[in-house]
Amino acid sequence: MTALLYTAGVLFFVVAILVSIGLHELGHLVPARAFGAKVTQYFVGFGPTVWSKQVGETEWGVKAIPLGGYVKIVGMLPPGAGDLAEPQGYDEHGNPAYKVRKSNTGLFAQLVSDARAAEWELVRPEDHDRLFYKLAWWKKVVVMGGGPMVNIAIAFLIFLGVFATYGNPGDVRPVGTTVEEVSACVLPYDEADRACTASDPEAPAAEAGLRPGDVITSFNGEAVSDWDQLQGLIRGNSDGAAVLTWDRDGRQMSGETSTTVQARPGTGEDVDPERLTEVGFLGVSPQAERTTGGPLYTLGEMGTMAVQTAEALVTLPVRVYGVGQAILGLEERDPDSPVSVVGGGRIAGETASTDLIPGLDRFVFLLLLVAGFNFFIGALNLVPLLPLDGGHIAGALYEAGRRGTARLRRRPDPGYADVAKMLPVAYVVASALLVMGVVLIIGDLVVPLSVVPG
Repeated sequence: MTALLYTAGVLFFVVAILVSIGLHELGHLVPARAFGAKVTQYFVGFGPTVWSKQVGETEWGVKAIPLGGYVKIVGMLPPGAGDLAEPQGYDEHGNPAYKVRKSNTGLFAQLVSDARAAEWELVRPEDHDRLFYKLAWWKKVVVMGGGPMVNIAIAFLIFLGVFATYGNPGDVRPVGTTVEEVSACVLPYDEADRACTASDPEAPAAEAGLRPGDVITSFNGEAVSDWDQLQGLIRGNSDGAAVLTWDRDGRQMSGETSTTVQARPGTGEDVDPERLTEVGFLGVSPQAERTTGGPLYTLGEMGTMAVQTAEALVTLPVRVYGVGQAILGLEERDPDSPVSVVGGGRIAGETASTDLIPGLDRFVFLLLLVAGFNFFIGALNLVPLLPLDGGHIAGALYEAGRRGTARLRRRPDPGYADVAKMLPVAYVVASALLVMGVVLIIGDLVVPLSVVPG
């Protein structure tokens, strides 16, 4: 692999992800400021500050660890009933300063109380009408949903551009019965990537004399016009005799062979690499074309991705545990296991530098890799658990439901939803995400996945 191209691929991926993070945070900042909330910080990255600049009331900057970002909106947590904000002296301008009384009634209560106190140390008297928790519930939803929706919008635009021009690499269809590839030998399904050896039997298609570009016109005397029909005849032939005719550059040709029985996955919607069935095997692959489509097609594909992503999120802890097992050498790493941004950068570098993939295909793969990461980041942040954006959205929707119910029942306004009560859950979720992130990073360094054979 060329070192320069590898580095270029990594840099392309890293810059794209950093830009995506920056746009995600702008998705929070822009509506927050539009609704009058006070935003004091906008940072890309975590850890020590590399660069920052104060512009108005907001500090803009970059931190050393490029694994995320944040926007600080004042007043995310309301004062609780037992932790009311009270005057606490005066500031340098002579205005009364406020502080939240701390509670000491248990570990979780102390954590919540300390978080409220830290939040209110940033609140100045003139900020009391600009606190986030005082926004209307729908404004909170817009502010907190703005970040993940920006990531999903980025993914949509990239997918749309690729699908409308290059086509969808994950949605290909055969072009009639034209042969794209003829297998030289018969290999077990789980060894399909290796080269043929002298001990491997010749593939029936090669024995019959088929070549790439041939158009198969009949199988055992039955005329064929599409690949599904041909595939069905081959798979149902078991190890029987096979007489084929084909068109090669306008010349009609024929050949005889016998199909062999191989364990293969199903076809169409029944494709499952884990479930193999003994079927007839000829050893030909169809010439295929990628499906192209516009906005509606792209939305449909992203709907399917959303279902797959939801399933992946549900099983994420188990799959990360599998990566941990691979790190310890207890099992092989699953090729479908999740990767961190470190693994994503490695895959981008390998893709950019390999000569096994045409240049345009490499560029498209890099674009789809960035789109996939954006889609996953957006979906992850919509999970309704703090500290994720979806946790704040869930709190705002709960507030809307509770206040709406109170109005319908002619009861007093129950007030703002107190998301601070969910902080113990937030600490658990944040710890779990941190641990899983570290495991994936170590896994991508110790037992990395590769998209390039060999």
